[in-house]
Amino acid sequence: MSAHLGRGADGYREPVTRAAALRELYGSLAAIDLLAAVIEREFPGRIALVSSFGAESAVLLHLVSQIDRHLPVLFLETGQHFSETLRYRDTLVERLRLTDVRPIHPAKADIAREDPEGYLHLADPDRCCALRKVLPLADALTPFTAWISGRKRFQATTRQRLPTIEADATHVKINPIAHWRPEDLTAYMTTHALPVHALVAAGYPSIGCAPCTARVEAGEGDRAGRWRGRQKTECGIHAPEPTGTPMPDLALA
Repeated sequence: MSAHLGRGADGYREPVTRAAALRELYGSLAAIDLLAAVIEREFPGRIALVSSFGAESAVLLHLVSQIDRHLPVLFLETGQHFSETLRYRDTLVERLRLTDVRPIHPAKADIAREDPEGYLHLADPDRCCALRKVLPLADALTPFTAWISGRKRFQATTRQRLPTIEADATHVKINPIAHWRPEDLTAYMTTHALPVHALVAAGYPSIGCAPCTARVEAGEGDRAGRWRGRQKTECGIHAPEPTGTPMPDLALA
């Protein structure tokens, strides 16, 4: 059964309505089955995976590669990544035989105008994220109807009610491993002999751009090192549903 629905006149009703229908159909499925449903049945040729190639990215990338290693993978090449992240990306691409990893760059004109020295993150990290992540990703997602994210509920208090299927104003969003716990990720990586990001052992359980990522101390949350010392917990690419955040798939909680 498929959840194809018409577009709403308000411009965002269709993604939100369709996400709700998809939750009814697939919200309780295991990650691999949910991915198969959305990649092969619901959004064939119109869905992409967005990956940071960060600390836990190998799990979702491996899951997707079992279904379609030719699926578009969008990587935000911000110009501020750790060199270890770029090497990890190359390692995973080769290991998983991914054929369509697309580097998404910020607009050169925007960077030249607003951040020519590369220090905007110090004065205005929200604007820096907008220039280097939010705006480029919005453009890159234009050809797609849905996209896949690797967010998990345990990562932050802002993600504790994260559903496996949601929507923003323009797209359906799939979070197939939202309910996974750290031990689930570790077990999966061990079972499938997946390589580990080099910075994890150095105290970086969550890895973003180098200027805005610090080591995490014992007892801190995984994302405590992101934008340390600032009232900022997200880069801005994950906006809530226009009608409010839906209830998570409690069967998977």
